[in-house]
Amino acid sequence: MVRGQNSGTLYWLKAGNAFAQQEAGNIVKFTLPSREKQLLLAKEKLIPTGQSQPLRIRSFSLSKDEQKILIYTNTQKVWRLDTRGDYWVYNLASQTLQQVGPKQPSASLMFAQFSPDGNQVAYVSQHNIFVDDLTNQTTKQLTTDGTRKLINGTFDWVYEEEFFCRNGIRWSPDSKKIAFWQIDATQVKDYLMINHTDSIYPVVQPVEYPVAGEAPSPYKIGVIEVTTSKINWLQIPGDPRQHYVPRLEWAANSDEIILQQLNRKQNESRLYIGQASSGRVNQIYQEKDAAWIDILPSWDQKYANGGWDWLNSGREFLWASEKDGWRHLYRVSRNGKKETLVTRGNYDVMEIIKIDEPGNLLYFIASPENATQAYLYRTRLDGKGKLERVSPASQPGTHDYEFSPNAQFAQHKFSNYYTRPISEWVSLPDHNPLDKTSAVAQAITEGSKAKPNLEFFKVKTNEGVEMDAWMVKPENFDQSKKYPVVVYVYTEPWGQTVKDSYGTGNNHLYQGNMAQDGYLYVSVDNRGTPVPKGRAWRKSVYRKIGVVNIKDQAFAAREILKLPYTDSSRVAVWGWSGGGSATLNLLFQYPQIYKTGISIAAVGNQLTYDNIYQERYMGLPQENLEDFVKGSPITHAKNLRGNLLYIHGTGDDNVHYNNAELLVNELIKYNKQFQVMPYPNRTHSISEGEGTAKHLATLFTNYLKQHCPPGGR
Repeated sequence: MVRGQNSGTLYWLKAGNAFAQQEAGNIVKFTLPSREKQLLLAKEKLIPTGQSQPLRIRSFSLSKDEQKILIYTNTQKVWRLDTRGDYWVYNLASQTLQQVGPKQPSASLMFAQFSPDGNQVAYVSQHNIFVDDLTNQTTKQLTTDGTRKLINGTFDWVYEEEFFCRNGIRWSPDSKKIAFWQIDATQVKDYLMINHTDSIYPVVQPVEYPVAGEAPSPYKIGVIEVTTSKINWLQIPGDPRQHYVPRLEWAANSDEIILQQLNRKQNESRLYIGQASSGRVNQIYQEKDAAWIDILPSWDQKYANGGWDWLNSGREFLWASEKDGWRHLYRVSRNGKKETLVTRGNYDVMEIIKIDEPGNLLYFIASPENATQAYLYRTRLDGKGKLERVSPASQPGTHDYEFSPNAQFAQHKFSNYYTRPISEWVSLPDHNPLDKTSAVAQAITEGSKAKPNLEFFKVKTNEGVEMDAWMVKPENFDQSKKYPVVVYVYTEPWGQTVKDSYGTGNNHLYQGNMAQDGYLYVSVDNRGTPVPKGRAWRKSVYRKIGVVNIKDQAFAAREILKLPYTDSSRVAVWGWSGGGSATLNLLFQYPQIYKTGISIAAVGNQLTYDNIYQERYMGLPQENLEDFVKGSPITHAKNLRGNLLYIHGTGDDNVHYNNAELLVNELIKYNKQFQVMPYPNRTHSISEGEGTAKHLATLFTNYLKQHCPPGGR
């Protein structure tokens, strides 16, 4: 798999059994299995002329010949991640340090990357694409029309948020061309966020933000010839205002591009191969789904920086589909006419870990028997093998792996609900720890001595829906007493809350210890959550968000409240973002169950949220507006009977603050009494500003204790 730069904390070297890593400002090399350490680049070499301190390394990458190191530093946040900053190149042979784009504004460079031959660096600055020639130390600007609304080489807000598209440039293998996205947001309306806190006069910050029902920013895919700056545009069929291109790579050569196009509803996917020189494209593969089609980075984050899995010297590629009811991987021929199922059985592939083509093996994460856990499996890459579990049976919980390029070693990461995250190095395919004694096994043994009072269980509703759940019982639990129940929810297709991993059952907003104070703390994963239970489970909420997920939660709560030690007069629910929306819907639609709700950063009206997310799961408002209305909390606000605390950041660029004011207006209309807390100029995370975290936790805890008092009765 070809990955974008900086995909992890390890940078694997071409030797296949060695990696580079940052350590105390230095870059060091480790060789497996001995893990012998060698200094690759001392921090003293990273002091720019005229400065006294070395560059602070945020991340780094190496040229293909491993003779140059690209250093990323002085980083700035762009929406979610620090994707803007400065770049420097250190030449190991000449022992020289030079800045990339020295004439560009400070901290303005994005996605700098070596050309495959290592002689050039391409990057984006202020919505345009540049290339620095490292040999003659010159800069060439390849695009000149970039603006806030005409975006070259990167993306608008919604592509980044929902498709994980950030780096929009791709070097050709011969280092002569760059393929790139151009996003035209000129026709997309701005959401005007107002900063009231950083100056006496408010400052307006516009963000291009297409809500559900609004057409997306049209795209163009261009190929720039670096020497001439000539751009050839791919002639992709379909109205670009009714389609998306979320994935794009070179097609295992320097003449062709492969890309994935989704229609606006995201239920039709087409793969095209385009000619870089002529712009002509040819459709090679098509798939349809009655609900929606998930792109690969939405369930395998290793692909968020790009990548395409070519096999057989570019004659085939690996592709995921749910067409047989499970998420499986297929070998697809380059022309799309032949495909072979590689993973077989009633289970979902949760993550692609390693394609070992020389060994004819595919390693991946799956969990056929327990949707709360994750294990390493393998099968033959030719599709003729059986499913084999690699993770030890004696280690129940959540596993992850970082494989070496030669597939002989892996960094094994593990946690479960009572074992803190731990890692070890193992050899493959035997999964034996390099240290002879397994650090993971030891950590499990130690963790088991002080297990939290948490139990996983299944709850089955009167409609026959069986869901995974967990419950943390109070300390000194007395079954003869009745305890208040606090339910933590997310419920939408973007989050799973019932996982056998460390931290499950903790409430980071509660000041103190809920178990010590006498709460029953519960969470349930309803239908529609992204758990490995097959396509039908995940897509049963299509056009029914705010209905099916809410019913599942409420009916599960009814079953839980049949337990003799639960107090049905003290039932609280809380959640953030989609969980905040669920909290509102549960409080409004099932007021006889939920007596108190704390909702944070909620979508109150589905028509206010972005088009890629909302239309993917709900369809188009122009065609089925009634589904959006029925699933929106604001529609049911008049039914509020219990206690509501509503919290929102006024600087939230994701779920905008107008959701709060629309909801407040509706509650006022029906004389519903509630409490609201706006956090000035805070984003969706409500994390900025001195004292914010403590204030939010204090607010949450005090409100919960006041309206849903703890302790057995």
